[in-house]
Amino acid sequence: MEKDLLIGIDIGGTTVKHAIITSNGEMISSWEIPTNLQNAGISIPTDIWTSIELKLNELEIKKQRILGIGVGAPGFIEPETGIVAIAVNIGWRDFHLKDLLEGLSGLPVLVDNDANIAALGENWQGSGDQVDNMLAVTLGTGVGGGIIANGHILSGANGTGAEIGHMIVEPDGAPCNCGRNGCLETVTSATGIVRQAEELMNAGKAVKLQQRKESVSRITTKDIFECASEGDLDCQALLQYVFDVLGFSLANVAATVNPAKILIGGGVSKAGDALLNPVKAAFEKYALARANEACTFGIAQLGNDAGVYGGAYLVLQNN
Repeated sequence: MEKDLLIGIDIGGTTVKHAIITSNGEMISSWEIPTNLQNAGISIPTDIWTSIELKLNELEIKKQRILGIGVGAPGFIEPETGIVAIAVNIGWRDFHLKDLLEGLSGLPVLVDNDANIAALGENWQGSGDQVDNMLAVTLGTGVGGGIIANGHILSGANGTGAEIGHMIVEPDGAPCNCGRNGCLETVTSATGIVRQAEELMNAGKAVKLQQRKESVSRITTKDIFECASEGDLDCQALLQYVFDVLGFSLANVAATVNPAKILIGGGVSKAGDALLNPVKAAFEKYALARANEACTFGIAQLGNDAGVYGGAYLVLQNN
């Protein structure tokens, strides 16, 4: 029987996303289940395989058609062993995810960091256009990074490659969840942008934003972008600083990995050209001229499906 189907899994702190995808990139089915965080997430592999079995039976798909399972997981991953070294949000430490899932399923399993997997998916079926060298940046609660170098995920010596959100950009800056101060994600993540806006309002600045906050429970990056477009000079200055820091950081990464494309995703990327154009301008200001010539910018397209597509492609790529 031809092995023509791939399974992609994206493990998050709230849900686990699943998809059955053909080797040509056609999504047959996608669904999600709650992430069971009880007992430090010990039941998650069993929950995943039980869910897959039910779906295969429902769709009358024989397991023999499945080439393998590709999994994106949060935290620090050792791709060669499939061990999740640390995943704080799940509660895993030295968790043998690959071995557990292979034991349950009887199928080959590949595991990598969720941001890396999302980059792979975006390059396969999204905005990446299957370039060999790409940098994907996710601006959400934190800042995630995924690097594809010569067609393959760059994971590094122990799975901490492409952690661009933890490049230090303000040595005496705000505390980061990693335990250090001034990481890129403290400035350019949605959380970081809102924190800086709150500091402005507490200092009596960003008047338009203050007025908006009186009518909403909490401000978001969308509010900040809108107030900037309405002429709030303090919001404009804040965003310009964010764009400059992000462009500066991406230019430094580009000097190392020389990407053909940089994709920006995550919630902040919904600002579209209002984000993309000034970040690109900052990148051009700081980048090595030859690196800049080779590189184009884009907004990620796949959204929440990037991880499952990437998991599927990881299997395809390794067969």
